[in-house]
Amino acid sequence: MGELLERKSDALQNREEIYNKRMKKSPFASDKFRKSRGGYSRLLLLSCEKCKTPLMMYQKDGPGILKRLYVYRIKTPENFKNKKKLECKNCKTLLGVFVVYQKENRPAYRLFSGAIEKKVVKGDVIKRQ
Repeated sequence: MGELLERKSDALQNREEIYNKRMKKSPFASDKFRKSRGGYSRLLLLSCEKCKTPLMMYQKDGPGILKRLYVYRIKTPENFKNKKKLECKNCKTLLGVFVVYQKENRPAYRLFSGAIEKKVVKGDVIKRQ
């Protein structure tokens, strides 16, 4: 049990370091898509609905539900950006598939309904977890 808690603690610390390094390099992506949705952005911590494993940090623009994840808005980790299937690294549940969104011609992951759990975070929230 102690080993499991130690691994979770190490993973959390590693995630903090990756997040802090990445966010210092690149603040919110600002482009025509963000501006067309009113300029309202927030950072989401996305987790697997089934096993609750944290997967990534994602910048969501505008109101509404999360239907797809645009590849260039995935903040951390980088390893999700070049895969054909989006799956949980822990329980291997299929969460979405890679598509090129035709309306805007942007690479994205189309999410399956109910596969992702999301939580709006601020910059210091990850440090406190």
